[in-house]
Amino acid sequence: MRTRGGSRYSNSLFIPTLQIQDTMKKVASSLCLSSRASTSAPGLIIFCTCFYIQKLEAAQFRVIGSAQPITAVVGQDILLPCHLSPRMSAENMEVRWFRNNFEAYVHLYHDKRDQYGQQIPEYRGRTELLKDSIADGNVPLKILNIKYSDEGQYNCFLHDGSTTAGTVLDLNVIVLGSVPLIAVEDYQEGGIRIVCRSAGWFPEPKMIWRDPSGQHLPSLPKTKAQQDNGLFETETAIVIKEYRNSKLSCWIRDKYLSQGKESTISISGMGFSPSSDRYTYSVFPLIVSYVGDLLRQLGWRRHAICPGNGSA
Repeated sequence: MRTRGGSRYSNSLFIPTLQIQDTMKKVASSLCLSSRASTSAPGLIIFCTCFYIQKLEAAQFRVIGSAQPITAVVGQDILLPCHLSPRMSAENMEVRWFRNNFEAYVHLYHDKRDQYGQQIPEYRGRTELLKDSIADGNVPLKILNIKYSDEGQYNCFLHDGSTTAGTVLDLNVIVLGSVPLIAVEDYQEGGIRIVCRSAGWFPEPKMIWRDPSGQHLPSLPKTKAQQDNGLFETETAIVIKEYRNSKLSCWIRDKYLSQGKESTISISGMGFSPSSDRYTYSVFPLIVSYVGDLLRQLGWRRHAICPGNGSA
């Protein structure tokens, strides 16, 4: 039996030591009482047995992880929390981080050192058990350079020779895609169709149009496609009819962390004739304004990278 966040863990490969301890405690409790007044050899044996059971009982612990899923970004590092309750040293315990296979582990600490013999090849050189607080029972696992394939469940398992306990954590992995690309396309439904596209996201992102005040604008149905590598590319469009001298922004964000990327386009000199299906608009100011914004962004980046360039 195992539960998420911070409960006791039992594996079919191991003896349920806690149940045995409880049973032994109940059987020996009456013997302990009767042995107090006895100085015979059997009484001494019973006393030692009681002392051992009490020692086992004192060594019981729980393993605490995270009740909420942990989210990581591809390419970054992440820390998976795990600690003992009550607080006690884990220096002499076995600490095993694994996924769905107990023997093939993500990381193993045993005999006071890290063991790499049966480590999953995909994690070699990318894991570190932080030991700064291991004397307090804190054994978090650091995973370097998160990959898309790292997503899933992780088990933190501890064993001290008599007590076995563990917990399960969920790791969500996100991939942040490209900056949205805005394109002015064609005439549609009495207005100008403007399209926003972005690719390379996981999971499927949310994409919206916003006005200068941050209000969401109604848009056409979004289209999406999942590539062979599992990443999503998405597209959304909006039809502009009565905007003058304003800006539109296309904002795209991930599902878990709400980290987003945004592009803006400036619209100016646009108008429509209400009596005709034909439209008249000044596309030149529209394009110049958009390119101007882009150049300003590039100039800002250039100044940020090389602040001395262009100075007298």
